[in-house]
Amino acid sequence: MTVRLIPYLVMNGNANDAIRFYEKALDAQILFKQSFGEMPENPEFPLPEEAKNLISHATIKVGETEMMFSDTFPGQHHQSGNQVTICITTDDAEKARKFFDELKEGGKVDMPLQETFFSPAYGNLTDQFGVNFQIFTEGKQH
Repeated sequence: MTVRLIPYLVMNGNANDAIRFYEKALDAQILFKQSFGEMPENPEFPLPEEAKNLISHATIKVGETEMMFSDTFPGQHHQSGNQVTICITTDDAEKARKFFDELKEGGKVDMPLQETFFSPAYGNLTDQFGVNFQIFTEGKQH
């Protein structure tokens, strides 16, 4: 049996922007992306025009890990918050720096990437979409 934990980010109409951003910032690969307009029509629930280009489901791959996305359906409540933190773990301090520098664009650095007692390069930030990331580098400090 295989069990995986996959971060699922529910966005407020900007999932496409987030996917493009993570594609660049994290060298992500899009595995699947479907808008509400691409789903089979249901005559009992006609699709509002403003929902057609919103993401109903998407999956991207970052390294060996997947992240999933969707937009909230128009009229549904959406709340950004810090209930989900994604810890990006690498054994390459240079890659950690790249991830950190890319993700901080338009976001807020909560702890600069730095050497700590537990990591040669650790930091955390909130990106431009309100998603909290920890960047953790495995290995011994120099």
